[in-house]
Amino acid sequence: MTMYFTKDHEWISVDGSLGTVGITDYAQKALGDIVYAEVPEKGRKVTKGGDSAVVESVKAASEVYSPVSGTVTAGNDALAGQPALVNESPEADGWFFKLELSNTAELEELMDRAAYDEYVAGLE
Repeated sequence: MTMYFTKDHEWISVDGSLGTVGITDYAQKALGDIVYAEVPEKGRKVTKGGDSAVVESVKAASEVYSPVSGTVTAGNDALAGQPALVNESPEADGWFFKLELSNTAELEELMDRAAYDEYVAGLE
């Protein structure tokens, strides 16, 4: 699997034409303690850069944007009862949704881990 990142601090792990989307460790640290997460329903069409999920912390509410276009195949139902999974495991168990990519060429516009780490270092 290959991971890609956005400047809005979302990640997508891709295996063929399937992707898993979440927010980065940097994003969850900036938000603080996550108290609520809303994931998209199966079958929903999402567009690159479009609102796809919601995450709320004790500090703020924030949209989670889709890194690519596609159709949601699953939402992470575990987040409803355990939104803190986003804090505990932002780039693994705290994922928001899975999707079938509709245009894999959109991945070329995203950053790899090294480029993302360099981008984040420039923010601090």
